[in-house]
Amino acid sequence: MSQTLEFILDLAAPNGYLAWYPLKEIAGRTGAKLVVTPVFLGGMHKMTGNSPPMMRDADVKGKVPYAALEFRRFLDRHAMDRFSMHPDLPFNSILLQRILVAAKDQDEMQALVDLFQPAVWERNIDCGDVDAVREVLESGGFDADRLLSATQDAAVKQKLAENTEKAVERGAFGIPTFFVGDEMWFGKERLGQLEDYLTGGKP
Repeated sequence: MSQTLEFILDLAAPNGYLAWYPLKEIAGRTGAKLVVTPVFLGGMHKMTGNSPPMMRDADVKGKVPYAALEFRRFLDRHAMDRFSMHPDLPFNSILLQRILVAAKDQDEMQALVDLFQPAVWERNIDCGDVDAVREVLESGGFDADRLLSATQDAAVKQKLAENTEKAVERGAFGIPTFFVGDEMWFGKERLGQLEDYLTGGKP
């Protein structure tokens, strides 16, 4: 039986974009079943006391420039030449996250992730602008009315909150976080360790 590879994701995290494509390749190579769990990063930060790295590490000499160097190395290694840092970062992603929660199933949810990752991190759409988000959904052939209407549904709002709370309870504090069963990894730098684990190596 294949293992389940869970991706704790908020589309507002640039490292979530970077991890998404290599993660799908890992799932394909290992036969793992990829599952996306949408959370609200703003709520996660509030619950854990965490904050975006460029804000958290601003006063640590050398750390932010080094993080930028490693970020660029990752982009180069994976040929992600279309990436563009969003000018509004950090921004509120709650509309997009509720859309993911409102998906009919994992197939639709992951198709939405495929649709929104380049919209956010290559074209830098305004993620809080309903019209801009509608245009992206319609361009991808999705029922924009259904998904946007669902973002105001109490059950969708509650599910996103529950996803976030449960992820924090399991140890998550940021994006990207990955789980295989109870084993957790954080950060795009752990993708190699994650693949080793899935293929029978040590975590």
